[in-house]
Amino acid sequence: MEGIISTRGDVYSFGIVLTETFTRRKPTDEMFVGEMNLKQWIANSLLPDAAIVEVVDADLLGTEEDGDFVSRRDCLSSIMRLALACCAELPKERINMQEALVTLNKIKIKFLKDIKSSKHSA
Repeated sequence: MEGIISTRGDVYSFGIVLTETFTRRKPTDEMFVGEMNLKQWIANSLLPDAAIVEVVDADLLGTEEDGDFVSRRDCLSSIMRLALACCAELPKERINMQEALVTLNKIKIKFLKDIKSSKHSA
C-alpha cells in the first residue's frame, strides 16, 4: 500500500499523531528496539494491572494528589485505545474517521462530566 493515498491511511496517520501527542514519543524513538514499538508499548500499558501512567506524558496526567487525576487517567486511556484502533495493521481493521470523531467526542463528554462530578463531590 506504500505510496497509495487512502482514507484508511489517513486514519492510521491520525492514530500515530494521537500517540505522539499524548506520549511525547515517536515511532522511531531509540527506546523501541526489536519487537517493541510505540503501538505495542501503548497496548501493553492498557492491559489489566498495567500502568498507562508510565506511557502518557506526565505533564498531561498530573499527580495522584490532583483532584482530577482519575478523570485525566481514564480520558488518556480512552484516547490511547482510540489511537490503537486507528493504527490497526490491516487497513480493513481500522475504524474510519467518522467513528474516530464520534469516539473522540464521547471521550470529551465523559471527561467533562467526570470533571464536573469531581468538583461537586470535593
